[in-house]
Amino acid sequence: MRAKYYITTAIDYCNDVIHVGHAYQKVVADVYARYHRLIGDRVFFLTGTDEYGSKAEQTAKEQHLTPKELVDKVSVKDKEQLTALQISYDRFIRTTDKDHTESVQTFWKKSKEKGDIYLGDFTGYYCVGCESYVTESDLVDGLCPYHKKKPIQLTEKNYFFRWSKYRSFLTKHIQSHSLFVLPEKRRNEMLSFLEKGLSDIPISRTSVSWGIPVPDSPGHVVYVWFDALINYLTGAPTGYWPADLHLLGLDNVRFHALLWPAMLESAGYELPKTVYGHGFFTLAGQKISKSLGNIIRPTELTSVYGSDAVRYYLLKIKPLSDDGDISLETLRAMYHGDLSNGLGNIVLRLTKLAETLRLKGLEPRKEHVFQKPSSKKAYRAFLEYRPHETVQDLAQRLKDLDKRIEEDKPWELLKTSPQRATEKIRASLEELYELAVLLEPFIPSASHSIQSNLTASRIETKPPLFPRLP
Repeated sequence: MRAKYYITTAIDYCNDVIHVGHAYQKVVADVYARYHRLIGDRVFFLTGTDEYGSKAEQTAKEQHLTPKELVDKVSVKDKEQLTALQISYDRFIRTTDKDHTESVQTFWKKSKEKGDIYLGDFTGYYCVGCESYVTESDLVDGLCPYHKKKPIQLTEKNYFFRWSKYRSFLTKHIQSHSLFVLPEKRRNEMLSFLEKGLSDIPISRTSVSWGIPVPDSPGHVVYVWFDALINYLTGAPTGYWPADLHLLGLDNVRFHALLWPAMLESAGYELPKTVYGHGFFTLAGQKISKSLGNIIRPTELTSVYGSDAVRYYLLKIKPLSDDGDISLETLRAMYHGDLSNGLGNIVLRLTKLAETLRLKGLEPRKEHVFQKPSSKKAYRAFLEYRPHETVQDLAQRLKDLDKRIEEDKPWELLKTSPQRATEKIRASLEELYELAVLLEPFIPSASHSIQSNLTASRIETKPPLFPRLP
């Protein structure tokens, strides 16, 4: 039986359309989903939108919309951004979906029956940007470190989740499962946080009306994080839970690595296998934010460079675990250097020679390519969550192929030794095909185009894959 692979991304708030920083996470997840499909696994890839809570309620009011009108509009636009990047999700879940409401209320009842939900009074700070309760120790100069805004002060009667009950369980699980929280620095942060102790957390709101109703409790809606985390269960088809990988930003690790597993243990579900907290992007050295006016949507980039080039750039420019900086200048340079003058030029050169010789296409054999030791070596870093190293390795192999073609000069060899020249061209075409297959998860359109041409009855010269930009 084929192995299953269930991968999820964080779901995005509907106060605004996703930008290139959010899209990075979706591209990385897409690459892992495509890889596992290529090697024959049963894959389910879940992404979507987080539609309830005070942030959506406030934004809707500012735009003179109902919350439902706002989230309907933003979810459609988010899908457009994902389509522009060829994100091959299997379900785009919305937390306003009917089956999710039912899932959350069922989960709530299970946790309550366990004795882990009780009614109490809350007084403290709340960051609307994070949709998170915060303490003074979480703040930097009195501000949220992520949103640079002062949290509001709340006094509410809420239902609480007995998070403190699960401190020992969480510590033991993280210590005994080395791959549960990655990268290592995030794992250490979670263990350090647990050492300080856990407080029970409010999981209902009474000052917010836009949310899933708490069962049998008029006036209470489910706290947005308690609701949102359950989307991973809602979206999992039969036989796919537990998730193999939850991919999310470093600011969301605490909820996914500490609150979510406690919730699952409370309600009687298996825990996910890996929670990975990736680093963030800055744009030309600045935080990407609406207030700075430097928001870039994926469609703005793909309309100029194409989806493959944007995907390639985002994946190669930084390690998954760390923060990194992007700019239009480095994107343009990588487009011309690696893709237009690199891969695109190699394809054009070799297919022109093949067409001149009227060479027959190669035998398609994707499975064989991934079974080769050289391929496994290239993907070793990828499977250890270092996809940028795999992209760099394949980019270097393309450079090596280009150098070898330049040294062999088969176009000149054809004049003196046609058979030997043909053998060298054929060998280069075989290597190009192998590299195209290995690059398929990263640059799917270009890869499919190369593979289709090289395995056709006759290889032909096609228009450039990555035309030079003016």
